[in-house]
Amino acid sequence: MRPISSLALILLAAAGAVAAQTQSPTLEERMSQAEFRAAGLDKLSPEELQRLNAWLQSHGGAGQTKYVTASGAPVFYPDTADRNVIETRISGLFTGWRGKTVFKLDNGQEWQQSESGQLFAGEFTNPAVKVKPMMLGSWLMVVDGCGCSVRVQRIK
Repeated sequence: MRPISSLALILLAAAGAVAAQTQSPTLEERMSQAEFRAAGLDKLSPEELQRLNAWLQSHGGAGQTKYVTASGAPVFYPDTADRNVIETRISGLFTGWRGKTVFKLDNGQEWQQSESGQLFAGEFTNPAVKVKPMMLGSWLMVVDGCGCSVRVQRIK
């Protein structure tokens, strides 16, 4: 076996062990679809994307995400575990979003698109959604059926 292949297998095993201990959001959850495509990540195979997420997980720290300020000083943010995932349905027809789309949910909440961009996702009646807490106080709404997600903010 080539030395590089052996090293890759060892790194993947180590990343898997770390991922089993702590789960942080994947790239798909951290980024908008536009950011994901702009970075070229949509061109990766599922296996390549899984390996990249495992690497990021193993280098992100236990429950903390590292950022660097403009001066290079590290900044640490606490885990988002104190905010809960919301599982419900969009009330009525869902076709995607454009600009500042408002999503009315069956639980009475209303969430508004907080990132730029638009997406036509097809037509879905009362699709299930998960609104997940993300870093820096943001939220990501993942719509079942279309495999799409958008950053949102609660307005009601």
